[in-house]
Amino acid sequence: MPKIKTSKSAAKRFKVTGTGKILRRNARKGHLMISKCGSRKRRLSMDSVVSPSEVKKVRRMVPNLAQL
Repeated sequence: MPKIKTSKSAAKRFKVTGTGKILRRNARKGHLMISKCGSRKRRLSMDSVVSPSEVKKVRRMVPNLAQL
């Protein structure tokens, strides 16, 4: 049985909490920041939990995520 390869781009984008939830960065913070209010920018800076419907896809891309 061959080894399962990790998607290196996905491995750099996700991390795991102590309880096993997968965290991701928020979108819409790449550019045009001058038009966004400060509270919105602060909220976008925080990590978010990956939705339960997407967890299976992330686990397939990064099978060793729990060990990272």
